[in-house]
Amino acid sequence: MKVIRTITELRQEIGLKRQATQSRESTVGLVPTMGYLHEGHASLMHAAKQQSDIVVLSIFVNPIQFGPNEDFDSYPRDEARDVETARAQGVDIVFIPSVEEMYPQQTQTTVSVSSLTERLCGASRPGHFDGVTTVVSKLFNIVQPQRAFFGMKDAQQVAVIQQMVNDLNMPVEIVPCPIVREQDGLALSSRNVYLSAEDRQEALVLSKALRAAQEAVDTSADTTAADIRRILRENIGRSSRAVIDYAEIQAFPSLVPLADQEKVHGRDDILIALAVKFGKTRLIDNTRLQRAEVLSHV
Repeated sequence: MKVIRTITELRQEIGLKRQATQSRESTVGLVPTMGYLHEGHASLMHAAKQQSDIVVLSIFVNPIQFGPNEDFDSYPRDEARDVETARAQGVDIVFIPSVEEMYPQQTQTTVSVSSLTERLCGASRPGHFDGVTTVVSKLFNIVQPQRAFFGMKDAQQVAVIQQMVNDLNMPVEIVPCPIVREQDGLALSSRNVYLSAEDRQEALVLSKALRAAQEAVDTSADTTAADIRRILRENIGRSSRAVIDYAEIQAFPSLVPLADQEKVHGRDDILIALAVKFGKTRLIDNTRLQRAEVLSHV
């Protein structure tokens, strides 16, 4: 495994890896991350390893997707541990560029996806997804992967990136991978390290709320979107420390909110999405209604 910090060297190394496989058709799988890797990231690397000849992991805390009052400077970082995690997963190349390498001058070009980015996290984090799509498009141009692997914990991000790829005819397949959870149901996130012991326990209301919503749909064909929104807020409200940003039910991947009276039983295009703050830590979680097995162990 090689650790590479410049775009020029990365492109050269990918070319060498392709030559070593004796095939110009070798598939490159990209796993874009901001580091501080956990088992969720490991599952992406594992999927990439299974579906690609060459696996590139990028670690880059992207400043342009953070707002002025967000946690760019304090975002958790542990490069040495991340490199060992990548090595253990059989990654071929770890790309760890500096901010100056990725943005050598003031950026005058951004990639922006409309509509999808105006809801959910986009509503409370203006400009966030422009930063995401810009850096991901840069990584796609640099690495030129055939597949890119993203976790469904940020389902909106997956929808936005897929829209970008479709609209701009980018020759890369987006591979969504299931949410990975702790044994007690908390979705893995690099930001979980911010949680106090009490907030960590309180945050379990997120997966419990999602499970309650799933059960309501499974047990009654008359369950409506309004019922789901009520169930989510009632369950999250059991934590005195939880401050809801959103608790929403939408079509996926269009992210169009369901009307309150719409029945949801039997539909396979539904996303239930949450964003909740515990102290200063904002956590997101979600479930697709046809994916009940994701929460079956909670």
